[in-house]
Amino acid sequence: LIHQALSRVLVPLKTAACVRIMMNNPVSNLRYCYTPLAAYITDTSEQSLLACTNPKSSPFMTAISEDFGNPFLHDLCTRSHTLAAICKALAKSSAQDYKAFLKACKTLHLNGVVEPCWLDWPLSCPSQFLHVETLHHFHCFSWDQDVKWCIEVVTPLEIDFCFSLLQTMVGYCGFEDGISKLKQVTGRDHCAIQCYIIGIISGAVPCQFLIAVHALVDFCYLAQAPIFTDHSLDRLTNTLQLFHDNKDTVMQAAKQMWLCGAQRHFVRVRVSLLMLQSVVSNIQCSGPVIQWSADATKHAHVQEVKVPAQLSNNRNYYDQITHYLDCSDK
Repeated sequence: LIHQALSRVLVPLKTAACVRIMMNNPVSNLRYCYTPLAAYITDTSEQSLLACTNPKSSPFMTAISEDFGNPFLHDLCTRSHTLAAICKALAKSSAQDYKAFLKACKTLHLNGVVEPCWLDWPLSCPSQFLHVETLHHFHCFSWDQDVKWCIEVVTPLEIDFCFSLLQTMVGYCGFEDGISKLKQVTGRDHCAIQCYIIGIISGAVPCQFLIAVHALVDFCYLAQAPIFTDHSLDRLTNTLQLFHDNKDTVMQAAKQMWLCGAQRHFVRVRVSLLMLQSVVSNIQCSGPVIQWSADATKHAHVQEVKVPAQLSNNRNYYDQITHYLDCSDK
């Protein structure tokens, strides 16, 4: 359904990508312009949806769940590779026989989409227009993975006590009640916890565990640089390799969480670690990661949806939000 909706909405851009369109440049001169699909900013689950892959395979690479966490770069999941897999699934079973078709798609690591929204968009390739995004793939990743591992190893009571003792610096968030029971954590909280976490766990975790977490935090910061050189890219690669050299204790913590019932967390861990392997190649292909951020759209969601919803009477949300936005425009 999402692919069908996007295909209809994006028809003008697809047409312009094929036959060009006349537009004004910044100095008001008319120029013929083409509109290729350069970037689609979204989180990992939506990337899998757009790339037509299932959650147990990478939207960037040809790796599957058994390969997640490998310390090397897999082949890219290109347009031709995905379309060839869809053709194989259709050859095995008709899309009309939904159950049989989904079974065929599962063996080929597809999600069942037959006509992707980028199918008739010239030069569009999921491995090129899907990018690593700072908010979800770095800050949320740090909260979902690094912090959860630290809580598991240090214990919730101890880590909450350490956070409660921190003297809050100007411009940073305070956590007087700790972090183990936090809900609805914002990006600002993610950044603040990243600043504190290494100092909090030092001395309370094994040395190998500390090195691994420190390497991941460093990697997330280094990857957000506005400019990259060959030296900085090598440093980024070496930092990620340092994590893989010391990740055994971290994976033990992740497996312990899996045994305690957090199976989805363990799968996300392996997916996220595989995603980090594509950061350097993504920078080389599309430029600095910092330009691909969902901060603007998340902020727009707060202003256009959450704020009007808070002013409503908790009934007929859509009608009241639309009325609020209409009045604010006038």
